[in-house]
Amino acid sequence: MTSISTNQTARPASFFGRLFAGLVSRHHQARAYRITRRELSALNERELADLGITRGMIEDISVQAARRA
Repeated sequence: MTSISTNQTARPASFFGRLFAGLVSRHHQARAYRITRRELSALNERELADLGITRGMIEDISVQAARRA
């Protein structure tokens, strides 16, 4: 009777693939955060009020945009 070993070591390609995918994801999140924060910060008080946003909400909205990216 023949025995087959099923133990496999992690392939470096999959590790680097996951690493690269994680870096790309973080890059997209950081970019969404920066763009959202920059664009909302550029609006004046009246424009923000028209959107129902206060200056204090810009940080939270930017973080939420990054999480969705």
